[in-house]
Amino acid sequence: MFAAPANAQLFWNPPDLSTPPVTGAEPDLKLGLPGATPEELRAGLVWNLRAALNVAALQCEFEPTLLTRTNYNAMIAHHDSELASALETLNGYFQRTVGKGKAGQAASDQYGTRIYSTYSTVQAQRGFCQIAGSIGRDAIFANRGHLYEVAQKRMGELKKSLILSGEQYFGTPGYSFRASLPPLDDKCWKVNKKKGDLLLSSCKARWEAEAQAAKPTG
Repeated sequence: MFAAPANAQLFWNPPDLSTPPVTGAEPDLKLGLPGATPEELRAGLVWNLRAALNVAALQCEFEPTLLTRTNYNAMIAHHDSELASALETLNGYFQRTVGKGKAGQAASDQYGTRIYSTYSTVQAQRGFCQIAGSIGRDAIFANRGHLYEVAQKRMGELKKSLILSGEQYFGTPGYSFRASLPPLDDKCWKVNKKKGDLLLSSCKARWEAEAQAAKPTG
């Protein structure tokens, strides 16, 4: 028998996080650009994509085959003009909506810092890193000036990956495991000098029922 190729580096059967293409105006994306024009939303998608892949370059090197760091560096070099244009457009958005000069620049700087924090995840790290690695490959092969198309196509998927979802074939025992301890109150125990303390049958039955009910179904 021939072994089937693995679907992904981190899962035997990865969760389906696919979404339709986005424009940036979708509430679930939470781009934080109220009143933005389509051009500004497009710039926001590109800049969010850059931020997410930058976070992945730092957080996902526990799995080197994802190439998150090298793909990020290659994306920055390949799409430098489009990224610079996106930043300029975002700066213009904050100058228009917050105020000219220092006020707008401060809001732009704060926005950049804030979006970085939204892509930092611990529990959902495996799913995020898996998707970020795949998007990084798409980004470096996208034609110059067309990084926004990658962002429109996959930003919904990237946002969705920040919500914990695990292995679809074997489940996620590391996350769904729950320790079940017997009741520790004195009324449930009987002192026995020969056998040690004994759990009373009524308390034991209750403990076993609670333990059974707490087992994960997936």
